[in-house]
Amino acid sequence: MHLNQYLYLVRASALYDLLMTTALATPWTLPLAHQLMSQLNVQLGGAPLPGFAPFHMFIGGLLGSIVTVWSLLRLMHPSLLLGRYDGAARFLFSSWMAWTLAQTDAPVLWLLLVPEFLWGVAQWWPVASLQSVPGRLQTSTPLRSTSRTR
Repeated sequence: MHLNQYLYLVRASALYDLLMTTALATPWTLPLAHQLMSQLNVQLGGAPLPGFAPFHMFIGGLLGSIVTVWSLLRLMHPSLLLGRYDGAARFLFSSWMAWTLAQTDAPVLWLLLVPEFLWGVAQWWPVASLQSVPGRLQTSTPLRSTSRTR
């Protein structure tokens, strides 16, 4: 894969995350997202998801908030470095999803686990245009300028 294709992939994964997790970012939308996920789990043959206490809402809101900000960063400043970090995060998220699936047998998790893992694999795919620059992770645009003009 060439770097420009990879940066497109990083943006696409960021857009996917925005669509999937922005509803978790506020205390007004998280209960709606939870209800929809519970209904979908029942339609797939599982049990309704357990209700959320305030602490669960807090943890869910933190997740939604940080993933929303992280998605916007990757969407606006895609880079190989951010894509690789995102791929690593997706493998961690996939591990937690697989653990939860094993504990709960909630079929809705398959709809989250499979794409999450595949996005991780895609973002760890080799990037051909960087093979000539060993050890360097290129970015599309710098996040911060390190040079000063006098």
